[in-house]
Amino acid sequence: MKFLHLGDLHLGRSLGDFDLREDQEYMLDQILGIAAEHAVDAVLIAGDVFDKAIPSEAATKLLDDFLCSLAERGVSVYIVSGNHDSDERLNYGSRLFETNRIFISSKYEGELCKQTLQSGTEEVDLYLLPFVKASQVRHFLPDAKIVSYEDAVRAVITGADIDPSRCNILVAHQFVTGRSGDPDLGGSESLGTQSVGLVEKIGYDCFDGFDYVALGHIHSPQQVGRETIRYSGSPLKYSLREVHNEKSVPLVTVHGNKEIEISLIPIRPLRNLWHIKGRHKELLDQRRIKEVYPELKEQDFVYATLTDDDFLPDAMAIFQQVYPNTVKIDYDNAYTREVEQVDISRIAENRSVEDLIRDFYRQMYQCEISPEEMKIMRSVAKKAEVLHEAD
Repeated sequence: MKFLHLGDLHLGRSLGDFDLREDQEYMLDQILGIAAEHAVDAVLIAGDVFDKAIPSEAATKLLDDFLCSLAERGVSVYIVSGNHDSDERLNYGSRLFETNRIFISSKYEGELCKQTLQSGTEEVDLYLLPFVKASQVRHFLPDAKIVSYEDAVRAVITGADIDPSRCNILVAHQFVTGRSGDPDLGGSESLGTQSVGLVEKIGYDCFDGFDYVALGHIHSPQQVGRETIRYSGSPLKYSLREVHNEKSVPLVTVHGNKEIEISLIPIRPLRNLWHIKGRHKELLDQRRIKEVYPELKEQDFVYATLTDDDFLPDAMAIFQQVYPNTVKIDYDNAYTREVEQVDISRIAENRSVEDLIRDFYRQMYQCEISPEEMKIMRSVAKKAEVLHEAD
């Protein structure tokens, strides 16, 4: 029996000012091709199907086309919600979808959703754990001792009465840690001491009763704790931190009852993402760039870090003449490094908002802010409610 493990599709996402609809359509078409080539029985989608709780029409159409194509091929689909998804919107039509073997678990309702997938003489039990909050679990399991988020997840799994003699697969959207610490973050999520992207940590041993755990939430593909607890990673590069990720989709094969084989099938982007760094004259020299980044194509996305001491006026417009899909330009020079070393906790002591604006402008541009620019900044500060009429 074979299935593909996906996660963090983030349909509807943009990269800077660039719409990724064509890129995501190109990616989904590749996944359909992989599913057909390897004759998979099922596709597992481990949350963050959409990028926003209220997805765009284009995003919902992408998912609709993808699911219809899988249903036409007779491929079963199992989906859980992520922290970016809306429970209600993702769940819409789920009972109707089940007639085409598309199963969606978007909200915890007191028990772990279980489906059995059969192919010939082989069977696996698939458990679907949507993004869940500890308060939701306490509501349905008032007698369980739930202090931490991990307690909540353990209570949900314990109540599932899993048969250890069968092959058990879990699809979940969680922040899971291994023996050596936190997983490598590859996306736009920021790491706190106990959570990432507002999803709290849990230990991988929560899932000891499962033969394979299909995780979503971390964008960098990797295993956690053991080979069969795995983040698929996002299928596209959605942030600068993912530049060096090799995107792939895990093809998971179940041999007999318990033997799990995992192969990573590469996903090639329509437009790749690059981070180039150097002085602006070097980066705009196309002949030199071809020597340093021989695979960089004209339509690829580019983050540029300039090391010039002087700031380049209209840098974005200049770079987009050479790299049309330049996403962002920043600087790494003596001035920016000095700013990074400033003690932010003390910088605002006994200082007015205007003083802080003047200092920041002087640090960044090595000159004084004009009265017209200060007027604009005051207006922005008022809208942000950090400056009031009396100030």
